Amino acid sequence: MSGERTYTGEIVRYGRMLHDRGFVAAMDGNLSARLDEKRILVTPTCVSKGRMRSSDLVIVDQQGQRIAGRRNVTSEIAMHLLIYRMRPDVRAIVHAHPPTATGFAAAGMALTEPLVCEVVMGLGCIPLARYGTPGTSELGQTLEPYIPNYDAILMSNHGVVTYGDTVEHAYMKMETVEHFAQIALVTHLLGKQQPLSGVEIEKLISARTKYFGKMPASLMPVLITSSPEKAS
Repeated sequence: MSGERTYTGEIVRYGRMLHDRGFVAAMDGNLSARLDEKRILVTPTCVSKGRMRSSDLVIVDQQGQRIAGRRNVTSEIAMHLLIYRMRPDVRAIVHAHPPTATGFAAAGMALTEPLVCEVVMGLGCIPLARYGTPGTSELGQTLEPYIPNYDAILMSNHGVVTYGDTVEHAYMKMETVEHFAQIALVTHLLGKQQPLSGVEIEKLISARTKYFGKMPASLMPVLITSSPEKAS
């Protein structure tokens, strides 16, 4: 029960932070945490994440059926369940609509250029999944190819989903995506981008391994494919 209380408090806290930072509006967005192998704690539908209380959260089983809580579960629960099935390492998921990153998604533009070293080390790059109707199986089908190798995905004409080993880390990845989108937008406005070279990316991989330990398996193919070999 203590773990459940901890996750509940974190989801309420980071839900408010999403709302306060303008990453969600009205009743948008959803968050979840994996309590154990059978239960998922998730935000309800039709509740502002800025005014959400602990009593509003819902617990569902692996099929998305409510087993605790009084409110209806988010309509996008299938997306959360798919990510948990495909990524046993993931313990928490955040879905939001940060304006700049969502603007890139609505323009059909991925955030894959290696422009900022911290983003390369932390996320690799952020791909763009094609549009899928929210709350339907279409959405899962569009995300499925990217889930194994990425921790943040832009969803065309929709928003962003990020995930990690804690609610905090999932939320921080959302902040990173939006911050990077703002930087990328400035480079577009300036009419020039200067991506890191393949050699520079290799140095970042070595530095990350030195200071933070073994590179996560989900990040390696991302960094390799994001190396701009045009520099060679």
